[in-house]
Amino acid sequence: RPTRSALHHPRVDRRARVNEFASRVKSAVTRFRATRDARLTKDLALLIARIALAWIFIFHGASTLFGAFGGAGLHAEAVYFSTYAHLHPGTFFALLAGIIECFGGIAVGLGVFGRIAGAAIAGDMIMAMITVTFSQGLVGNSSGIGYQLNIALAALALVVAFLGTGRFSLDAVLRSLRKRN
Repeated sequence: RPTRSALHHPRVDRRARVNEFASRVKSAVTRFRATRDARLTKDLALLIARIALAWIFIFHGASTLFGAFGGAGLHAEAVYFSTYAHLHPGTFFALLAGIIECFGGIAVGLGVFGRIAGAAIAGDMIMAMITVTFSQGLVGNSSGIGYQLNIALAALALVVAFLGTGRFSLDAVLRSLRKRN
């Protein structure tokens, strides 16, 4: 019969596994923290945010202005703005929203005048919340989707407005060309 010391003790094995797991977590956290301040990480995150904003706002702006992508077009949007959002004159506000969304989305996507475009898009989303989606609540009701998407898009646009467009943008290219001359 084997002695007690020769037997596998489960408590010791469990401690070793916990210590190994803790060591791996600590190593992963250290690697993650190292990327937090890395310039490349910031620039890639800004590029991803810009592409997402551009995709959404070019789609909505073009559908408002031109009726693209199966959108209603400027006249129908003007009627919506004046009747449901209570913005008068409806044509002016529909045109303003369409320009901000379409051309602001293009500017953010290309990374030219990104700070201004990001601030304009955030303002557009705040206006949408005030005039339409606040009444529907955060997650919406049977008549609408709520203002949760507006908050997310405004926050993402403010990230671009505060941090700029990063190195992967036309702003960065234009800055480097201006420094050369």
